[in-house]
Amino acid sequence: MSTGVSAAQQAAEPVLEADRLDRGVGFLGLLWASEGSIIGSGWLFGALTAAAIAGPSAIIGWGLGSVIILLLALIHAELGPLFPVSGGTSRFPHYAFGSFAGATFGWMSYLQAATVAPIEVLAAIQYLSLASFAHGWYNSGKGTLSGTGIIAAVVLMAIFVAINLIGIRWLARVNNAATWWKVLIPILVIIVLMVSNFHSQNFGHAAGGFFPVKGDVVKPILLTLPAGIVFALLGFEQAVQLGGEAANPKRDLARAVIGSMILGAIIYILVQVAFIGAMKPSLLASQHGWLNMGATNTNPQVVNVNKGPFWTVATLAGIAWLATLLRIDAVVSPSGTGLIYLTSSSRLSFGLSKNGSVPSAFEKTDSRTRVPVFGLIVCAIIGLLFLLPFPSWAKLVGVVTDASVLMYAGAPLALGALRKTKADLPRIYRLPWAPVLAPLGFIAANLVVYWTGWQIYSTLMIAMLIGYALMALSYALHLNPNRPEIDWKAAWWIFPYLIGMGLISYFGQFPTPAGGILDGVGVFKTVLVGPNFDIPFYVDLAVVAAFSLAIYYAAIHLRLPERKVDKYVEEVYPPPVTE
Repeated sequence: MSTGVSAAQQAAEPVLEADRLDRGVGFLGLLWASEGSIIGSGWLFGALTAAAIAGPSAIIGWGLGSVIILLLALIHAELGPLFPVSGGTSRFPHYAFGSFAGATFGWMSYLQAATVAPIEVLAAIQYLSLASFAHGWYNSGKGTLSGTGIIAAVVLMAIFVAINLIGIRWLARVNNAATWWKVLIPILVIIVLMVSNFHSQNFGHAAGGFFPVKGDVVKPILLTLPAGIVFALLGFEQAVQLGGEAANPKRDLARAVIGSMILGAIIYILVQVAFIGAMKPSLLASQHGWLNMGATNTNPQVVNVNKGPFWTVATLAGIAWLATLLRIDAVVSPSGTGLIYLTSSSRLSFGLSKNGSVPSAFEKTDSRTRVPVFGLIVCAIIGLLFLLPFPSWAKLVGVVTDASVLMYAGAPLALGALRKTKADLPRIYRLPWAPVLAPLGFIAANLVVYWTGWQIYSTLMIAMLIGYALMALSYALHLNPNRPEIDWKAAWWIFPYLIGMGLISYFGQFPTPAGGILDGVGVFKTVLVGPNFDIPFYVDLAVVAAFSLAIYYAAIHLRLPERKVDKYVEEVYPPPVTE
């Protein structure tokens, strides 16, 4: 790294037209893009899923999850204004570690964004199935959509595409209106349920007390994070993904990222408290543990809670007007989130194309609206395909959570590397104590990946291999004329990273239910180390932390040299003109 800093470098400013997109999104649009992604189906189902696992102690899980995601949001708050480009999470690792790292984390980013829209569509239809006109759209026993339900899903996705095609300014207006609704309805539900239908005994002696799972009070809390809490809190990065379309990214990006995360965390913690307090104590007392949501429980009230948690709670409490509002919100909230994630997924494929990882067709924009049309349509098609192998909300959540936190894991690495390589670039927001918080953020992301368990992780790795194959095909067929050379030296740590996380997950303490894509590998474990070998609980957490630190510092050491970073970021920070 050069020791001298020129006056031109000190005065460097990002070129805001680098991506040739329409910069028409103001602060409120960025804030509501993130907030609208955070408040989606997670608020409708996350409280139920967490409470079913850990009872009232799920509140601790929401607090822990909020701290983890807020740490990752603060890291993105520095990188977003530093590189105000479209599809930022797919491009930060590219700038720091080169083309292969960019392709790896970019594919993770794309995968999570493309799969959120179908999750939200599924959630909307699942809630709608409580209505008489939509009763046959969703099979709660199998967690699948019927033929009519699939048609409804296709129609919703088509509407998302149509709104996106109008242009980013109109999309921001639609999303702003939807997000005001999405924020106000949970707040209204919290107030009404706490005032009119709150059972304080649900936090104490009812159904096993505050810690209903006896023997180990910590593990159930940790399991709530990948089961729905982390998924619900995801979305702060949407402002970053739209960085290439922000009117004033220097001023607005960091504020939008941090503000949306704090507001979302407060709402979700209060939603969990309201849900636990609103449940009928007699209903809890009749279940195994705090709340048994298994398929064997045929209690019609429990079945309805599984289909529409808050709608059922309001109905049982006799608050008919609130139940009606919740039925409307069950369409508005998930649909708004699905809309913005479809937007961001097309921007991520745009970013991957700018990196040279996928065909250049993904970065072509409409001459009038400057929307990446091809990428948008492909994202919608891929999203619909994800409704087939993962039919239920809970199954999709696990895969998306893993992809999301692996995507997030690229940001602490990029921050640590770029702090060393390009310390002279202007930073509107500087993460305090970055040498400590950046590796902590990387550890936190990997812990969430580990908590999802082997079945989910192995499924995601199959998807990762598919992504590598598709990108290799694009490279081999010269489908992108701007394809860069492969920066192997700066990114070889990715292979031990992905393999190591797989081994820790495989021998760890957090398996997920059987049925994963690699569920038949138990013979390998038996032959290799014996049938009863597992990394002991708590020791496994230390192993993840130590492994994460080793990968973090190896990556920082192998980062791209400054001359290569300058080449990759020159579209945002062009070299000074010399006379």
